[in-house]
Amino acid sequence: MSIDAPQEVQVPTIDGDARGEEKGALVRRVEALLFVAPSPIKVVDLARALGVTQEEVAAALERLAAMRADAGVVLQRQGERVQLVTAPDLAEDVERFLGLDLSTRLSSAALETLAIIAYKQPVTRAQIEAIRGVNCDGVLRSLLNKGLIEEVGRLDTVGRPILYGTTMAFLQYFGLRDLSELPPLPEDAIIKADTLEEALRKVEENTEE
Repeated sequence: MSIDAPQEVQVPTIDGDARGEEKGALVRRVEALLFVAPSPIKVVDLARALGVTQEEVAAALERLAAMRADAGVVLQRQGERVQLVTAPDLAEDVERFLGLDLSTRLSSAALETLAIIAYKQPVTRAQIEAIRGVNCDGVLRSLLNKGLIEEVGRLDTVGRPILYGTTMAFLQYFGLRDLSELPPLPEDAIIKADTLEEALRKVEENTEE
């Protein structure tokens, strides 16, 4: 009596094209949610809404950012929050179409303070004043009212001072897609208010061109 050799079990696999289609579908789903979202949305909330992992959403966002690199609407990211915005170089067209005037320049004091926050965030009022050498209460209130900065937490020390960071509106104002597009500065320059202001002013001027 002979025993037949066991037959090899065929395990179904997903070919490269299928994987590509699946990733492409997720990119479209992420893009759709960003389009209808009324405000910046967190990566974790996108993942929860789509029933996928945060890693999958992160990969989809990278593909979406690359796809829209030269489009009229681009991906903007601030930490774990993302949104779709009009391309910075089209600001003049958008403003004219909507009848807006968003070209008001910031004062030197506001720009200097904002530069310190942008490069050293999260940062406290005392730390900002130590660099600027003057009281910053009024300037901070102005920047908060303009939506360019926000409270991002509190320092775990005596008095638990407020920590400030920049917002998505800051990125839009300066035509940045994320903070990595800020001009890089050496460590010794990050403690000089005038150097920080000069770097941020150049970004502001480039946005207006």
